[in-house]
Amino acid sequence: MADEHERHENDIIVSEILERRYVPAYLKSVPWEGFNYAGHEIKIVESTDLYGATVWPSALVLCYFLEKHEKQLCIEDKNIIEIGSGTGLVAIVACLLGAQVIATDLEELIGNLKYNLLCNTKMKSKHVPQVKELIWGSNLEMNFPKSSLRFDYILAADVVYNHPCLEELLETFDHLCSENTIILWVMRFRKENMLLENTFIQKFKELFDLEVIYDLPSLSIKLYKAKRRNCQK
Repeated sequence: MADEHERHENDIIVSEILERRYVPAYLKSVPWEGFNYAGHEIKIVESTDLYGATVWPSALVLCYFLEKHEKQLCIEDKNIIEIGSGTGLVAIVACLLGAQVIATDLEELIGNLKYNLLCNTKMKSKHVPQVKELIWGSNLEMNFPKSSLRFDYILAADVVYNHPCLEELLETFDHLCSENTIILWVMRFRKENMLLENTFIQKFKELFDLEVIYDLPSLSIKLYKAKRRNCQK
């Protein structure tokens, strides 16, 4: 009965998550998707020819969680960095909830990321969001010196998949995370990548305590909360 009740609750959460996306009433020359979060309609311009310029379900899960638990998370005025921001939806929602946000991604995605952030937060957010290029594992100390890092949260949605930079991704998590930083990481599991994904999780758990917040089998997604395991750096 407990398992059945949990499945029912998860089905309700998934339904609420997917309802936040809406389709434009008519097509425009520039393709975009619409979302409802933090009391605002958010319009996200996508690029189907770039993997990171599409809104994936993991981002919707993280946005839903941030909005649903903004009071418990004390999001307002918190320093937040998102890695692998893509279209910027998660960063936009965090910004609209009052956080000080740095959105990061590769150079080829920065232009579209900046556009979406500006269009959806201008005159609507307490703090102006920043956008920075971040190549995982590259020039981390130069671009993000540990002496000045004070992130309350690191956000990440669907950053683990079949790509060659998983070691660098783990290095980036490690570098950006200080003693009190909380990581909110959404992982979408793919059958073809199970060995790779499980290997990454095991390596991740060597550095961080990991807790499952949402387990959503119908989306093949888990939302994790993590904190540094060893405070002595």
